[in-house]
Amino acid sequence: MEKRSLADIRNVTLAGHGNCGKTTLSEAMLFAAKATGRRGSVQDGTTVSDFTPIEKERHNSVSASVMHYEWKNTLVNLIDTPGYMDFMGEAISGIKASDVVLVTIAAAAGVQVNTRATWKAAQNAGKSLAIVVTKLDVENVSFAQALEGIQANFGKNCVAVSVPKNEGPSISAIEDVFESKGGLDEWREALVEALVESDDDLMEKYLEGQSLDPAKLRAAFRKGMVKRSFIPVFSVVAEKDIGVELLMNYIASDFPTAADVVSFKGRSGDGQPDEDIVPSDSGPFIAQVFKTVTDDYVGKLSYFRVISGRADSESQVVMGRSAKKVKMQNIFLIQGKEQKPVTEVTAGNIYSVSKVEDLNISETLCQATKPYRLSELVFPEPMVFLAVSPKARQDEQRISGSLAKLCEEDPTFKVTRSIETSETVATGMSQLHLDIKFKTLKARFGVEIVTKQPRIPYRETITAKASTKYRHKKQTGGAGQFAEVWLRVEPLRSPEGRYEGFEFDSEVFGGAISTSFIPSIEKGVRAVLKTGAVAGYAIDGVKAVVYDGKEHPVDSKDIAFQIAGREAFKLAVKDAKPVLLEPIMDVEVSVSASYMGEVTGDLNTRRGRIQGMNSEGQWQVISAKVPQAEIMAYSTDLRSMTGGEGFYTMKFSHYDVVPSNIAAEIIAKSARKEEESDAD
Repeated sequence: MEKRSLADIRNVTLAGHGNCGKTTLSEAMLFAAKATGRRGSVQDGTTVSDFTPIEKERHNSVSASVMHYEWKNTLVNLIDTPGYMDFMGEAISGIKASDVVLVTIAAAAGVQVNTRATWKAAQNAGKSLAIVVTKLDVENVSFAQALEGIQANFGKNCVAVSVPKNEGPSISAIEDVFESKGGLDEWREALVEALVESDDDLMEKYLEGQSLDPAKLRAAFRKGMVKRSFIPVFSVVAEKDIGVELLMNYIASDFPTAADVVSFKGRSGDGQPDEDIVPSDSGPFIAQVFKTVTDDYVGKLSYFRVISGRADSESQVVMGRSAKKVKMQNIFLIQGKEQKPVTEVTAGNIYSVSKVEDLNISETLCQATKPYRLSELVFPEPMVFLAVSPKARQDEQRISGSLAKLCEEDPTFKVTRSIETSETVATGMSQLHLDIKFKTLKARFGVEIVTKQPRIPYRETITAKASTKYRHKKQTGGAGQFAEVWLRVEPLRSPEGRYEGFEFDSEVFGGAISTSFIPSIEKGVRAVLKTGAVAGYAIDGVKAVVYDGKEHPVDSKDIAFQIAGREAFKLAVKDAKPVLLEPIMDVEVSVSASYMGEVTGDLNTRRGRIQGMNSEGQWQVISAKVPQAEIMAYSTDLRSMTGGEGFYTMKFSHYDVVPSNIAAEIIAKSARKEEESDAD
């Protein structure tokens, strides 16, 4: 493949809701450009982009795939992304690497939940936008109605550029509104009005009724896309190759080039402000990793987009964060699962490099002499929790490393060790997302796991002051142990009024306890912070003060005061009106208006507190604070309530007091478990 300048490269990501035809469209484009010798099928599992065993089995995308083709002397890098919220991280990665996000919408379904999610992700990433309406060859579809729904959700600046000649099963062609010589006057007028909005000179001539230069209108097309003041809407029937080449012509001639969209930010050093990284063929080498995978044959593959400059195997390339040198001997141009070796990488293009273990998502590649650190990709927080453990004892050593590799590949999949519950907890975007990760774990690493609902990391605190004393006395025939501690506890709150933190202080005067034993008392008290005094949960939001006590000139020692401090603290906490705290999550649910009542009612039954509601197009967004214990399986429940037409985001907010009736059940359950453990 010949080298291309930035002006001759287009980077386009296909995004949108599932089953809207993204993969079929990408296959049609590759076949039209003769980038592939045979046209693949999603159902047959033969497409270039859906090549993993899981994708072939499921007949839909679960990861972002990179492809390329050449058309009209232009190189087009195409990224096909998954269409369901379960795999939103992959969509975000693909969007980051592109300049234009081509949002794909099935005509009959219209704007769906993940259409909005990917649209918002593209806007947040500063990318240009275009829309393609697919599946126009089914009964009772109307392109005009589909466009009306698009404009209701995304604005009147979404304007048709190509429209179907006929609709439904009889569709035979897609007509070009821009080049129309008659019959599409209404569509053309709307297009011209949208284009002149981005050019003051064209607007003036248009208002004066002067004729408009077609070349300047074409220039306004790209200019409007760069400014996002103009969103072109195309029509295709990809399965029948109707409208596909027309779309490809526009991508090659009128879409923003790799030099037009300035959407990467970074800094040249610590303490420096972020600045726009302007794409340049001749500038310093700057690239960013947006995806990593582990390949059975070539090892770890890191996909990266070159923003500026060039590099080859002789270049001194380093990671922007660590300054660690990166060897560029194993560089590839990507076509689905195929990797074609190349010797040089150039601005505007997308490549992969193998066998660089420390090269992870968001990492910057740059010149050692001109270091840069690009802003990290921002991913949604995972929302579904499962406690995991190896099925076989021999896998205990391997499980952590294997899970860590999956976490590297997907930032929306996280594995942590809970200090409060002593469980290994995996979190993902949905139950399906986790199921696929565990299936991959078995297929790739041979590790099987068992899962269960994780324990909620409750905490214990107190709501009143209490004082107590505890004497530890032990005589074993030889040297004895003696310590007496008088201890007071009181609630400790943050400026926001939340039970947070721990403080230890001493008010002992007159030598009742030697100063050398005060740290021993504190050590004993702190030991209880982890194990709890009421139900076995960590203690938070407490101040402990030792104010008096006694010691023995021979038998008092460090261990004695540790024990006395520990037991005194337990007694004091139990006398200080203890309560349980539970994690509260910030939840944002997006649904159509028809499901508002059912969703808000359901949140109320989960002890949720509605914080607000607002509209985004034809969708309603509900903000609420909900206890984590009540929303563990919400992904499945919301999908059931809304027929799949609802999604939510969730992140930790704070800890709050558990209602007394629920706390009593939790404490009783904890006591039963302790009794069973003692019996064993």
